[in-house]
Amino acid sequence: MFGTTLTFPAFAKINFRLQVLGKRPDGYHEIQTVLQTISLHDTLRFTVTDTPHIVLSCDDRLVPGGAENIVCRAAAAFQKEFAPQKGAYIRLEKKIPIEAGLGGGSSDAAVTLLALADLGETRATEDDLMEIAGGLGADVPFFLKGGTARGTGIGNDVSELPDASDKFLIIIKPNVGISTSRAYEALEAPSLTSAEAKTILSSSQRGEFFDNLDSDALQNDFEAVAFGLEPEIAGAKAALIRAGARTALLAGSGSAVFGILDGGDAQERAIQTIELEAGWRVFPSRTVGRSRYRSAMGSVSEIFADAFG
Repeated sequence: MFGTTLTFPAFAKINFRLQVLGKRPDGYHEIQTVLQTISLHDTLRFTVTDTPHIVLSCDDRLVPGGAENIVCRAAAAFQKEFAPQKGAYIRLEKKIPIEAGLGGGSSDAAVTLLALADLGETRATEDDLMEIAGGLGADVPFFLKGGTARGTGIGNDVSELPDASDKFLIIIKPNVGISTSRAYEALEAPSLTSAEAKTILSSSQRGEFFDNLDSDALQNDFEAVAFGLEPEIAGAKAALIRAGARTALLAGSGSAVFGILDGGDAQERAIQTIELEAGWRVFPSRTVGRSRYRSAMGSVSEIFADAFG
């Protein structure tokens, strides 16, 4: 398909629940989480070429370019395994804020793998893509599936859950950012870094954690850390509650927060209220279930049907 250009959305995610269980002997943190794709998305356009060059352009100057960008790393990893003589021109249009905990980079990487597998007409399997995705970042495998899913281990062991009911959301990105590394550094505490980490991990009640996704059961262990690092984030959560959100929570390990609203009218009213706050980026959004996620990926979902359930 040389010269053919395809366009894909790269959806953001929120974490309905995110619990850090302990620090593992390898230095990573063991977590368990429930992830959910949402309609806020970046847009990527791909054109496969008959030269081995990977060229990325982006409309956001804050996004690193070149080989350090996760999109380029995903394309290079795919190229090495399946298409060493082929390259790609990739255009990334960013809408998902960076350092927000919304998984924008991971989603961009996963969509890159799916798109190049389609355009390159390779024989890559679901397992092949999952292996590459796991090497790129903990959240990348999730974005090969979408919908509602469980993440365990360091977050890259992903299994499907029944899709959560459709929800109206508002995402706020305050005027601050928190990188994943900064969030985990701030989370360091005796209870998470004990030499007896395996004991800490085995004591968690995993069944109870995943059984309840009601609004009043939402949980994120990074929330107190984020509020301590950047008090403005707590202010954004409070603004969502004041504007009528049924509940609100830190979205991931970054600085964005989300609120759940009782329908589209409540969402519109809340946005009008929140936009009076100075300088925040405010995004209306909705949850994206697995079926809708698969539909948005078009022909890619047919080639890798198993990855979408």
